[in-house]
Amino acid sequence: MNVMHRRLCRSDRWAERMHGQVMPWALEDLDLGGDVLEIGPGYGVTTRWLVGRTGPLTAVEVDPRLATALDREMAGRVEVHTADGARLPFRDASFDVVVCFTVLHHVPSPAHQDKVFAEAARVLRPGGVFAGSDSVLSLRFRLLHVGDTMVVVDPATMPDRLRDAGFLDASAEAGERSFRFRAGR
Repeated sequence: MNVMHRRLCRSDRWAERMHGQVMPWALEDLDLGGDVLEIGPGYGVTTRWLVGRTGPLTAVEVDPRLATALDREMAGRVEVHTADGARLPFRDASFDVVVCFTVLHHVPSPAHQDKVFAEAARVLRPGGVFAGSDSVLSLRFRLLHVGDTMVVVDPATMPDRLRDAGFLDASAEAGERSFRFRAGR
């Protein structure tokens, strides 16, 4: 991520938006009481919101520095692993819920995103749910990602992509700056 993007993702303003708007909307009416996996927590803004609202929480972060920092901060409250969401280090059917927030557009290709979806399906227990959010394309969003990986996910194609990955009842809904998705296993 570029300097401006890193600064935003660590900011109080970003945390307020994620905690006050995006995450409650994306996870509306979802039972988070079971084993929960978060893919791509980055600087931990979303993890800080989840930690008091879920059952046992596990996080997978591809960047070793961010994973180490999150592990230190969340010691004893979150099990943190350094791994790619497209190659999760867990047995089949390990989690009741898998979530990810504003991370999909950082995945380097649609094919790699589809592998993340397939891995989320693989590690979910029957009856489990994959849910989260990502950003919709705008000029502001493009400018924030100059020099970054930015592979925007089209919310209109998300349900079909999730079904192709093995999910049932997949849906996506666009809001003003974000979209939310949900799919069952």
